[in-house]
Amino acid sequence: MSVIPDSADRPQVPAADQTLRILAFLSHQRGPVAAQTIAGQLGIPRSTVYHLLAAMAGHGFVVHLEGERRWGLGTAAFELAGGYARQEPLARLGRPLVAQLADRAGESAHLAVMTGRDVLYIVEERAPRRPALVTDVGVRLPAHLTATGRAMLAALPREQVRALYPDAASLAVDRTGRGPRRPAELRELLRGVRARGHATEDGEVSLGFRSVGVAVLDHAGWPAAAVALTWPGAADVDPDHLAVLAATTAADLARRIGGR
Repeated sequence: MSVIPDSADRPQVPAADQTLRILAFLSHQRGPVAAQTIAGQLGIPRSTVYHLLAAMAGHGFVVHLEGERRWGLGTAAFELAGGYARQEPLARLGRPLVAQLADRAGESAHLAVMTGRDVLYIVEERAPRRPALVTDVGVRLPAHLTATGRAMLAALPREQVRALYPDAASLAVDRTGRGPRRPAELRELLRGVRARGHATEDGEVSLGFRSVGVAVLDHAGWPAAAVALTWPGAADVDPDHLAVLAATTAADLARRIGGR
């Protein structure tokens, strides 16, 4: 029988311990922070913090906002969240809620997580007599075009969004010729999402279809996932009513994962 050693018997790996503490600290911040703040809060020498941040930046786990002299989580950190989702706990918790949402709304419902600049769909429930969608489980789509992605981006600190979308090239991917083409357009769109409390999408993923999405916030207020409903644009439905249903489901899932 193997025995897990207690903390006194475990080998000490200071660099690994400090790296994980920095990542955990950044994950709880509402925006990028200065290296000096990280060093002071964690009690790690500033020179060590700079070396570790540089190494993490090389692997995409953090990004350096040079103009602000601050550090934030990078796209590889979001990949970890995607890895968690692919290992099923979030999907298992969300699947019955998404099924109930589809039943109540009479429209197709899905659950997605952020992974870099994409969203990854981990649950989909197609409503009866509704056509198949591109948002099948395992599909990735550009976050800035989807209701789920916009809901999660709007919940991120503005500095984090700027780091993910620094220029027009980062928004070059499109599907139907619609959607924001410049960072300023995306920022304006996300301001509207924050004001309404939900995101919308109209023909930017698939022509003739519309969606509403609401973010699922974790204990730190970060978007762990997003819930969305999609329907044919010609259908006689009330988008505001669907947004309320999606928001209720997102709140239920947030409670189940210990979030807000």
